[in-house]
Amino acid sequence: DFSPSRAGEHARNFLGPWNGKLVCDDFAGYKASFQQGITEIGCMAHARRKFFDLHATNKSQLAEQALHSIGGLYEIERQARDMSDEDRWRIRQEKAAPLLDALHTWMLAQRDLVPEGSAMAKALDYSLKRWDALARYVDDGAVPIDNNPVENQIRPWALGRSNWLFAGSLRSGKRAAAIMSLIQSARMNGHDPYAYLKDVLTRLPTHRASEIDQLLPHRWAPA
Repeated sequence: DFSPSRAGEHARNFLGPWNGKLVCDDFAGYKASFQQGITEIGCMAHARRKFFDLHATNKSQLAEQALHSIGGLYEIERQARDMSDEDRWRIRQEKAAPLLDALHTWMLAQRDLVPEGSAMAKALDYSLKRWDALARYVDDGAVPIDNNPVENQIRPWALGRSNWLFAGSLRSGKRAAAIMSLIQSARMNGHDPYAYLKDVLTRLPTHRASEIDQLLPHRWAPA
């Protein structure tokens, strides 16, 4: 999708009538959607990043402790990677839930000790203010702990914005977003993007409009 700004209305319009579980950061544009029935799942990677940056900057021991605890949660996810949703839910309930409780208790205690307005206070506040959302993933084995896979897919375009500067027009932006989505979707489905686009563009002029969905990346087969 393409929008000319980061206004919350664009996120709401993109999600439309969808009513599921959204793994995301603390972007304010999502807030209205949560009030309309979408369930917020906090991205643990974004919470971790606050402590990672703090530790990288000044070797904060408190940040290191937080990273160690969050690392334990990710170790459980590595163990559960190839499990069914039901088995992943079980191991999260057994192992991750107690770790989350301990981490929450630790964060609350540290928040009372660190100076107001400090970098550590801000890192703790990011997690504490949305703790329910961050811990919610343990209650559904089908929900990931973070949205890193999506972040990795859009990173090339996020970096590209600094180099491209302009889309040219709203129409050009929408077209670029469509092409970018096709390219990344092709990659996710194991296709070479160049081969996919070359084949699809060759077949489009004679392909039946009623069967156009057969050219989507998840259904496409080389001619």
